[in-house]
Amino acid sequence: MSSPIKVTFPSFMLTIVGELYKPTDGSRNRNGAAIVVSHPMTGVKEQTAADYARALSSAGFYALTFDAGYQGESSGEPRGLEDPHQRVEDNKAAVTYLTTLKSEVDPERIGVLGICASGGYTSYAAQSDTRIKALGTVSAACVGRMTRNGGLYESNNKESPEAIAGALKAAGDWRTTHANDLKAQAPRMFETEPSAVPEEAPSFFKAAASYYGSKRGCQTRSDQRVPPSSYDLMIGYDSFNYQHLISPRPLLMIVGAEAETLHYSRSAVEQAKDPKELFIIKGKNHFDLYDDMTESAPKLIEFYAKTLA
Repeated sequence: MSSPIKVTFPSFMLTIVGELYKPTDGSRNRNGAAIVVSHPMTGVKEQTAADYARALSSAGFYALTFDAGYQGESSGEPRGLEDPHQRVEDNKAAVTYLTTLKSEVDPERIGVLGICASGGYTSYAAQSDTRIKALGTVSAACVGRMTRNGGLYESNNKESPEAIAGALKAAGDWRTTHANDLKAQAPRMFETEPSAVPEEAPSFFKAAASYYGSKRGCQTRSDQRVPPSSYDLMIGYDSFNYQHLISPRPLLMIVGAEAETLHYSRSAVEQAKDPKELFIIKGKNHFDLYDDMTESAPKLIEFYAKTLA
């Protein structure tokens, strides 16, 4: 398989660095269909996004991965900032970039794939950008609800005044700290060294360390450091409130049956209109689907082949 081509494109005032995977030699002709692949929160383009991009390009699609603004090789300060509206714009900007590849990509055959938090960001993008002709997600989540509700579990199903107050205080404190010490290092969202994860830690964080702390997902530009000033950007954001606006364009949401985040995909599909599908993979958790694509990749290829090619 040939190496991806390094590309750049603008998103708001930032420069986004991406990698374009062209259809592999001998793969099926998909008539210029292309997929934007958007990485998880705290991730970069070389991890799970690249794995899915390679699977799609092997099936004949163009696939574009990229580092979100403030992250990876893309520009923006402070480093690691998780700005939901920037993340949404990055996906729209990636679509715009693909439309410039006139001799290769058909602008009427562009889809998007979002993984983890990007399953939420790409949902928000598709709700208001009709150039996105098909949306797929894997292990989708909403950072806004996670922040407002004080966690990512199904039991965190309503706003928590304590969680909101704590998040806003952490954001304000960090903004003050960073203004007085520009070299202050943002805290990690979670440990990536499995031995450093407490035995009593929730299963989600153990699985996160298993992925990011091993050769499965270890990448030097993915250090899981997120400035707490991200939290006040997340408080008023919601990925799925207008999920019905994606219709009549097709929606496929893939999630593991054992994923703590399953409820996000289930409720998002419930809020959406047809055509829509919730595809649950038995025995898999949130992070399993980052690199175990045994069932998810063929399902996505079938989906995009039907809806784009």
